[in-house]
Amino acid sequence: MAKKKKERGENNGKSFAGARERHSIESSLTREYNYLLRITPEDNVLLDRYRQAITHGTTGFAEVYYDHLFDNPDIAEALYRHERKGGNVGKLVRTQIRNLLGSIIDAANNERGASLIRGGASYLKRNIRPVWILSAYHLLLDYIHRFLPEVEMPPHDRQQLETLLCKLLLRDLGLTLEGYWRAAREQPAARLLRARDELQLAEDLLSCLPQLLWSVDISANKLVYTSHALQALYSGEPEAPLPCLQDTHEEDRQQLLSAWQDAVSGRRCHADVRMSLADAEQHWYRISFHPVPDESGRPERMHCILEDINNLITERKQLEQLATTDRLTGLPNRALWTDHLNLALAASRRVPGSQVVVLSLDINHFKMYNDTLGREVGDSLLRQIAKRLKSIVRESDSLARLGGDHFGILLQPVSNFRIATERVITEVLDSFDLPFTCDDKQLCVSLTLGIACFPEDGTSHETLLSNAESAMHRARRNGLPYQYFDPMSDVSPHKQLRYSGQIRSAIDNNEFELHYQPLVDIQTSRIIGAEALLRWEHPVEGTVMPQRIIPVAEQLGMITPLTDWVMVTALQQCKQWSCNGNHLAVSVNVSARSFQNPRLLEKVRWALKEADVDGEHLEIEITEATLMQDVQRATEVLSSLSDHGVTIAIDDFGTGYSSLSYLKQLPIHTLKIDQSFIMDVAFDNQDVAIVRSIIDLGHNLGYRVVAEGVETGLAWDMLSELGCDTAQGFHISRPLSDKHFSNWLRDNDWSS
Repeated sequence: MAKKKKERGENNGKSFAGARERHSIESSLTREYNYLLRITPEDNVLLDRYRQAITHGTTGFAEVYYDHLFDNPDIAEALYRHERKGGNVGKLVRTQIRNLLGSIIDAANNERGASLIRGGASYLKRNIRPVWILSAYHLLLDYIHRFLPEVEMPPHDRQQLETLLCKLLLRDLGLTLEGYWRAAREQPAARLLRARDELQLAEDLLSCLPQLLWSVDISANKLVYTSHALQALYSGEPEAPLPCLQDTHEEDRQQLLSAWQDAVSGRRCHADVRMSLADAEQHWYRISFHPVPDESGRPERMHCILEDINNLITERKQLEQLATTDRLTGLPNRALWTDHLNLALAASRRVPGSQVVVLSLDINHFKMYNDTLGREVGDSLLRQIAKRLKSIVRESDSLARLGGDHFGILLQPVSNFRIATERVITEVLDSFDLPFTCDDKQLCVSLTLGIACFPEDGTSHETLLSNAESAMHRARRNGLPYQYFDPMSDVSPHKQLRYSGQIRSAIDNNEFELHYQPLVDIQTSRIIGAEALLRWEHPVEGTVMPQRIIPVAEQLGMITPLTDWVMVTALQQCKQWSCNGNHLAVSVNVSARSFQNPRLLEKVRWALKEADVDGEHLEIEITEATLMQDVQRATEVLSSLSDHGVTIAIDDFGTGYSSLSYLKQLPIHTLKIDQSFIMDVAFDNQDVAIVRSIIDLGHNLGYRVVAEGVETGLAWDMLSELGCDTAQGFHISRPLSDKHFSNWLRDNDWSS
């Protein structure tokens, strides 16, 4: 602090001494003007004698001077510019008037010369031109010549006074211009000194930068500037144009030279290269080239900047890893896996006949483990699952965690996707037979898979993954470990989104309709009922089958109003058949979501009341998987339905995993054999054995047995021989609209 005060005192002393020296020079200059113009002390006596008269005579000069200033466009613009910059024009003009009149009123003041010289210097700063100063003095001189004859004085004094006033005005004009000239002469020197200070400041700032800087004269191939840091690095003369070329890694030198050539052609560019500067550890550096063109536009100078980007490269690699790797499991994430899938698709397109398989895997009940045992256990479980799955897939395949408990497996181009897929699925399912150990707990975990194949199930990565996920959701709904994508049963998320706003309006606009397929007693050939099958007459896509409608309606929460519509519409049609003399029951499929609705019984009672029919006219069809989800509740619901006279049928029997002990407890009336066992029953001994077993089982439990998908007379005959009760299928009739079905009832060859 004391040092700063001392320096400040020294600076103040220097300033005072400089000001005193300037004042002495200005006083000397004033005396020189007085001497050369022969202004004597006697002249001051004469001026004092008539000072009062002169002061009185110049009172009107201010108005004349104002008019003079604003009548001149250039001067007026300068005054307005001064005002726009925040200056006070009135104060400026009044100061100038006082200076002008001071030439005659205050002429004897010894300090006046210094003031005029400083005023001239200030005029230069304000961009006031010398001719404007000259015109102001000329205006005052002319004004004096006009009022002086009116002042009473002896002729001898008048002549001397006129001469004196002219000399005083010339003296003050000269001193003012002297200040103007001095300031103009000192200005370049001041600018040079200021530029030198600024250059030193810039050099000091540049020396603080971590970058190395240099500039090259391209035509002379000469370094015209090098920063202090570069000079310190290379003690000798740095080599032009690239001082660090020899320190660059051999593999990166050509890249650096190519970037230099691009810059010489006029393009700003950079090169990221590895260097070892001053025998230090190898780092990544970026050299940026900034060409400076000449008047013709061709580069004449090249500004070069070298900066250490080693941390940037390291961070970029870390970010790339974070962006493409799942942090929990270390597996590729969705983004990287999608890249792998796109590469596999591109490779498969180049090899005709090759296929790409996408498997979507979800861990069953993972949320239960995570919520019950805690997130740490859940994370540990996911890591172990990832490790186990990784041990199964080949190196040529790709495993990824797509999010949450969702994994994806990509099988690279294969020639037979069924064989390749079955191998992986078998190994995955077998590996999950072994429990996982988390926090000293043995956890038995299962999973559900969905499979899609290129090109059969899609040609883009979005379509393949969404179709695999759709198949996986269908497998979960059906209680199966895996399912292949089926375009008739699975609806892609894209279509789900498209259908989301259309189902409600389709109900309101009567776009849905029911088709009916008759059920015939095999032994008597009598029509005993019909199954109601949903159809959507879409205004754009045409007829949409129920396999595509029901899953979407369930996921969008629209299944309840759709089921209500189907049930009441089918029962109303059943009522119409009864009025026409055809006493038939109608079968309605109830989805898993609808069956789980606690208001199902209420909905059924409402539909029966709306159609004005008894419960015996309605049969509810439910899949095995739906019943097995909650057997106790299923028993309660089915018992209540049965109490109302509604019969219950298990649909697609033989494809699920129902327990016979549970079947015995449930109030079931009908088993419907899945059509997959019926299609070849006339030719396949295994199918015959399966169908015979189901028929015997159903009869032993007291159920009626229905065969679905009966398409030929041979199948009919075989089912009759096996003792099956009822049949439905194309051999009898295709599903028909209500109008066509009513006509069919009247004209068919089957008895009723």
